[in-house]
Amino acid sequence: MLKKSVVLISILACFFAVAAEAADYVIRVGHSQASEHHYHYGLQYFVDKVAEKTNDRVQIHIFPASQLGGQREEFQGCMVGTHDMVLTATNVMSNFEPTIGVFDMPFIFRSREHAYAVADGEIGNEMSAIFEEMGIKVLAYWENGFRYITNSIRPIRVPEDLKGLKIRVPDSPAYLDTFLTLGAAATPMAMGEVFSALQLKTIDGQENPAAHVINNAFYEVQKYISLTGHFYTHEPLVMSKALYDSFPADIQKALIEAAVEARDYQRELSRKYDQECIEKIKELGMEVMEVDVAKFQEATKPVYEKYPQYKELVERIRAVNP
Repeated sequence: MLKKSVVLISILACFFAVAAEAADYVIRVGHSQASEHHYHYGLQYFVDKVAEKTNDRVQIHIFPASQLGGQREEFQGCMVGTHDMVLTATNVMSNFEPTIGVFDMPFIFRSREHAYAVADGEIGNEMSAIFEEMGIKVLAYWENGFRYITNSIRPIRVPEDLKGLKIRVPDSPAYLDTFLTLGAAATPMAMGEVFSALQLKTIDGQENPAAHVINNAFYEVQKYISLTGHFYTHEPLVMSKALYDSFPADIQKALIEAAVEARDYQRELSRKYDQECIEKIKELGMEVMEVDVAKFQEATKPVYEKYPQYKELVERIRAVNP
């Protein structure tokens, strides 16, 4: 059996070596979720589009489930040139440039269409330009989606139900401040640690889109999911600007075009998958809670007072019509 495994590995190594030789350029892209997630399907679509637009001159290898490191590590790697490309999140990017943290404010986006119009328009372009100065090329703003709260202690229908609960959040100032304002014990934690922390009851709950509840099997260790939609998270596809700048103009054009086409494909997958996952969550035994969204919106208004630097951007975002 060991001999067969060694032979198989050798064959695969030879295959990738030959394939790499056939391409003019080879890119590695990482993401944080499993290969059954819409991130992965979107990246497969992107890979195919790039191959088509470049006549196979560019070959892209996808590494799911944080195989190349966590999102923060990969993003920082793109900044310094040790990583090629990553599908990341604005809450990760805000640790390196706080301006984009405005996208992570609670209830700032009225709908998916509103979020798309902001990211694909003038404001998104301004954010991308800031990151170019930092060594990051934003190819397109993909989607993570609207986020919901899960926990194993009690149903959450109004903000008061969160008081005292230990809720895992990404290491993002806006996320931390939002859940602290709601009375929860906000607990920053890397995504890869969340399942075991829930299982060991180190934390009571977490917040993420429904797809993450399915793909990370949180339904095994959580009883309730509340459809708060408190944040909408963009998932930008970014790459090392030094690497991007090293490519000829036609390759750069192909990467941008393919990223935008794949963005639209991935967003539609995400939208459909969100509803499918909510139904699947019900089937798997979790209780799905409808909430009084207006009360959550009112309760999170004080978060905006902590970020006076965002005032103008918030007004501009709210003024955007899909």
